[in-house]
Amino acid sequence: MKILALELNNFRNYKHVKVDFGDGLNVLFGKNASGKTNMLESIYLCSIFHSPRTVKDKEMVLIGESKATVSLTLKTKYKKRSINLQIDDKGKKKVLVDNVPLNRAGELFGVLGVVFFSPDEMKLVKESPQERRRFMDVGLSQQQRGYFYSLQRYNKTLKQKNNLLKEWRQSRNIDDMLDVWDACLAKEGAVIITKRIEYIRTLNDAASRFHTAISSEKENLKLSYESSIYFDGEDNGNIKTQDIEKKLYDSLISARAKDKELGYSTAGPHRDDIKIEINGKDSRKYASQGQQRTVALALKLGEVVIYKNEIGEAPILLLDDVLSELDMDRQKLLLDMTKGFQTVITCTEFNIDCGYNGIFVKDGTAQNVEAEQ
Repeated sequence: MKILALELNNFRNYKHVKVDFGDGLNVLFGKNASGKTNMLESIYLCSIFHSPRTVKDKEMVLIGESKATVSLTLKTKYKKRSINLQIDDKGKKKVLVDNVPLNRAGELFGVLGVVFFSPDEMKLVKESPQERRRFMDVGLSQQQRGYFYSLQRYNKTLKQKNNLLKEWRQSRNIDDMLDVWDACLAKEGAVIITKRIEYIRTLNDAASRFHTAISSEKENLKLSYESSIYFDGEDNGNIKTQDIEKKLYDSLISARAKDKELGYSTAGPHRDDIKIEINGKDSRKYASQGQQRTVALALKLGEVVIYKNEIGEAPILLLDDVLSELDMDRQKLLLDMTKGFQTVITCTEFNIDCGYNGIFVKDGTAQNVEAEQ
């Protein structure tokens, strides 16, 4: 999978720009605040349908304009495809794939696979479990559209249940309705938990190898899924969704009295986490800033490997300002790790002796420069 071309109109600080991408390494270079990250954001948007930077979609429309458009051409293993996305100044979005309008956002998953890394991704390690759950959900949704729909159904049911829990003092006989919601939550939650366990086990194998290399073999990374109803390894590798569904349902029933008092559901995958250990220590508590960066980068590189193994072709790796925090040896090591799939990287300047396609970005303009060999 590779991006062939990208065209932006009234997107962020770009009035109009069109650039071509090459196989392998693509380098967006230019001064800070020139628009490099905006271009990565537009690519991510064409894959996930959401920005990695803002929840207010209207912010992506150039000030004073009524709409922004992103047009992307890509080539998969079997054919050439197009994605055309429009955002109006109220934040409403619509997207066409191969000139066919999509009715649901989930239909976009799997068309363009991307893995995105920026300095903000370090919050994966030490900030709230919500960040780590989001990491799993984005990775799995890109690979398995069915997972995304299970997650959608789970979140919708959870919202309905929480609304009911907040009103239980004013309502009578809500337990019958809660039984219905808990059965739905257990069914969809079991699918989510099962897929997440499998994902983290596979990611642990891939990411730990990258982490060992990036840390010059000084540190060992271990990932495990952390759940109130499941302990990693208790199934001896044979995960049964029906067993997890029963455990989750029992947990929901047991927590009902507490949930009524609190006004929200306390059991389920919306409360789960990833345990991240470096040399046996919980990195969520003890990791230094440098260790956070190394772990986050290893997780992203591992995500690329899992996607490729699952789908049959590699996603696009988007690296925003990652080189500035690495010494020259680690910069070269990282770029060596990205060989074999298309990578788009941003930096203020690029002085590494390797083949790449250069794109010079300046004040909302971008142009291809002569490719280095």
